[in-house]
Amino acid sequence: MLNEMIQTIPQVLIDGLTLGAVYAVIALGYTMVYGILELINFAHGEIFMTGAFIGTAILIVLTGIGWVSAVPAIVMLITVLLLTAILTGLIGMGIERVAYRPLRKAPRLIPLITAIGISFLLQDIVRFIAELKKGNFIVTGPSLFTNQLSIKASSISSIFNDASIKTSFVIVLVTAVIMMIGLDFFVNRTKWGMAMRAVAQDRETASLMSINVNKVISITFFIGSALGGATGVLFAVQYGTIDPYIGFILGLKAFTAAVLGGIGNIRGAMLGGLLLGVMEMFASANLTLLTGGIFGAEYKDVFAFAILIIVLLFKPEGLLGKPQLEKV
Repeated sequence: MLNEMIQTIPQVLIDGLTLGAVYAVIALGYTMVYGILELINFAHGEIFMTGAFIGTAILIVLTGIGWVSAVPAIVMLITVLLLTAILTGLIGMGIERVAYRPLRKAPRLIPLITAIGISFLLQDIVRFIAELKKGNFIVTGPSLFTNQLSIKASSISSIFNDASIKTSFVIVLVTAVIMMIGLDFFVNRTKWGMAMRAVAQDRETASLMSINVNKVISITFFIGSALGGATGVLFAVQYGTIDPYIGFILGLKAFTAAVLGGIGNIRGAMLGGLLLGVMEMFASANLTLLTGGIFGAEYKDVFAFAILIIVLLFKPEGLLGKPQLEKV
């Protein structure tokens, strides 16, 4: 049994890192907003979904006017990523301004319920538009980067099986890593990043130090939503088919990844997302073997969440989170 599990490791790592990178970037949106407002923005998963639809729509339009044959695929993808990021960033700012800012001093349960309401609203708006334009809310976008690459893992060691990947895997992983590194640099090395950290630490004191708190919060929502929307494009490119409900389960798992890494900790969200993706793919490949056929690959979520519960039992603040000290 152990040998069979080891043989699948190369393919598990490839698929797990692809999915984990998606989880990680979405988790960044959750953890940024929570770090500053202590608000769980449950509409963030639907921002991701909206980005997937916006990006797919732009790709369909560009394909229709002949960009596929005239422009390299990577240039077209970069164009779509930038346009989608800007649009979803503006949507995130609008949601914060209309739905969250007026409730900033309300009990924490009220903004949470509002976030759930925004989530359902975005789902239905996207579904309505998709059905109006395509006649079906399940949409398949143009295929990009479909070439298959073979990794000869058996040449490294005879205990490994060979693995295969699509070119899109490399694109998704590299782009996601660039976005994560860019965000980490922005938060820790720039003036606006310093302002965001100051607001996260003490909003009232930051305002007394001439920091425009409302602008910082708006920028936080813009960046988090832009990253989420761009990740939606990467998801659509990698997996091909999207629907208005992909944001719910992926958003829930990304939130889980943020909690696993340490909610409010940016690097923790990255680590949590990658770990969750790898654990999920490991379970998908090996759960039948581990349980003697009792559980199949469809129970991979149970396995991943069981690991999460075990980690939080021993380290409730998450892998990279810090315990919250209460002053008395």
